[in-house]
Amino acid sequence: MADNIQKVTYFVCNRPNKPGEGAHLLKQLKDAGVNLYAFHGFPSGRRAQIDLVPEDATLFKKVARKLGLEIEETKTGFLVRGKDRVGAIVEMLETLAASDVNITAIDAVAAGAGRFGAIFWVRPQDVTRTAKLLGV
Repeated sequence: MADNIQKVTYFVCNRPNKPGEGAHLLKQLKDAGVNLYAFHGFPSGRRAQIDLVPEDATLFKKVARKLGLEIEETKTGFLVRGKDRVGAIVEMLETLAASDVNITAIDAVAAGAGRFGAIFWVRPQDVTRTAKLLGV
């Protein structure tokens, strides 16, 4: 099975960095029917930066407005899914490196049942070139 790579829209918001904030946010999105491809949170100063990658960006924006979420940025990332194997993302990374595309950040995990997933970000000026290089 070949890897599946797609461009995704992701949204950045900041929340208080305290126990339960992520759970509360995810519950609100769940109750509103928003399915997420990815959710990434980390401390940023005294707050927490939350990156949300919804399956349906239009629905997410509508729900975010209704919930009063302060979305700071809308950006593009790449979602990769495929059959897990040794070095599953090496070829992709080498392709980008050979064309001087620097990855800003990447998260990759084994998903179980022989599958893996990754999400990565490049500079905005590299999005189109990255998509072309990876056949997206």
